[in-house]
Amino acid sequence: MEQPASDLKTKWRKFSFSLRIARRYLFSKKSHNAINIISGLSATGVAIGTLALVVVMSVFNGFDSLVTDMFSAFDPELKITLVQGKTFSIDSPEFKEIKAMKSVAVFTPVLEDNALLAYKDKQMPVVVKGVDANYNKLTSIDSIMYDGDFLLYDGGFERTVVGAGVASLLGVGAKFIDPLYFYAPKREGNINLLQPERSMNEIPAFISGIFLVNQVQYDDHYVLVSMNFARDLFNCDSTTVSAVEIKIAENQNEEDIQKQIKSILGNKFHVKNRYEQQENFYKIMKIEKWFTFLILSFILLIASFNIIGSLSMLIIDKKGDIQTFRSLGANNRLIKRIFLFEGWLISIVGALAGLILGTLACFIQEYFGIVKLGAGYVVEAYPVVTDVKDIILVFITVLFMGFLAAWYPVRYINKTLFN
Repeated sequence: MEQPASDLKTKWRKFSFSLRIARRYLFSKKSHNAINIISGLSATGVAIGTLALVVVMSVFNGFDSLVTDMFSAFDPELKITLVQGKTFSIDSPEFKEIKAMKSVAVFTPVLEDNALLAYKDKQMPVVVKGVDANYNKLTSIDSIMYDGDFLLYDGGFERTVVGAGVASLLGVGAKFIDPLYFYAPKREGNINLLQPERSMNEIPAFISGIFLVNQVQYDDHYVLVSMNFARDLFNCDSTTVSAVEIKIAENQNEEDIQKQIKSILGNKFHVKNRYEQQENFYKIMKIEKWFTFLILSFILLIASFNIIGSLSMLIIDKKGDIQTFRSLGANNRLIKRIFLFEGWLISIVGALAGLILGTLACFIQEYFGIVKLGAGYVVEAYPVVTDVKDIILVFITVLFMGFLAAWYPVRYINKTLFN
């Protein structure tokens, strides 16, 4: 049943009256100057907490965007691997069908395995990834080259591109004259215990470049070589691969192509997009972001408790006004609403100030890079990306905490002044 227009007007008048009184109490000078100071400190505390939330979440968004862009330069749009096992053959009708799909722009076989890498008297285990010559068309590998060029074969000698961490541990750089030596066990034949080196394949390659993506995932472990080099090192034939990496043609839906390839290959193969290839890493970043949000929200809640002291002192200061309102016919609910709105206004003023300052600080950092990361990082300044959804979430969080902080002293009015 619809309410009569007169009832709606009456409710609106009460609401408007409560809001006007609360606004007047907020900005007018109180009889005790301490109340003004505490109210100002309450709004300032909320503003600082809100600013911190906006800035920290924007920085997390910036690092997430940076890492995503860097992974996109190394990871393919789709990657096919076995559910069980290490290698498989692409000499099958299913893979020929996938390669012939118009929606597949680049089809690159990959052979990846562990090997021992040596340079002079230094050695370390690495992950050797053999790729075709069209790998730079599959990914944006050129954009993450830290030193040198992406070159795997120069027409006469085998070349290799190593991660920045590998290069640092071995003490090598691009265009070094001395080659790196790769060692991997031979897949056939008995091990000679007297001469175990004869049970290993040993192949040299010269460094052509160094890439920089992510220290934990790639830089400290990965080395890129040509597909022929990897096949010779691991004793594999021309159809044996450990994965197939795919770039989708323009104006094609990635999710639809992924489902189509899955239906062709069946349950024996994984078909993963970029997020799924680094799923654990992205989950950790999100957990860190929201855990930090909860910690800062808790600090903001503590700062919001200043509103309790501010309202409690204001209630005592305006005790005479409360009696006047009651004499004029104001009921208990209307009087409580005035002071509840007072607490909300403190939160809103603080939240708006914090949002404006935080967003302004993020834009300044984004365009001018005031705060630097220091030497040795991929980017010079802290990356920031301001997300409207994060700002809305922060604003709602602050208002909710302001409601909690204002609710307690309003109950105090009910229990002490109205009984």
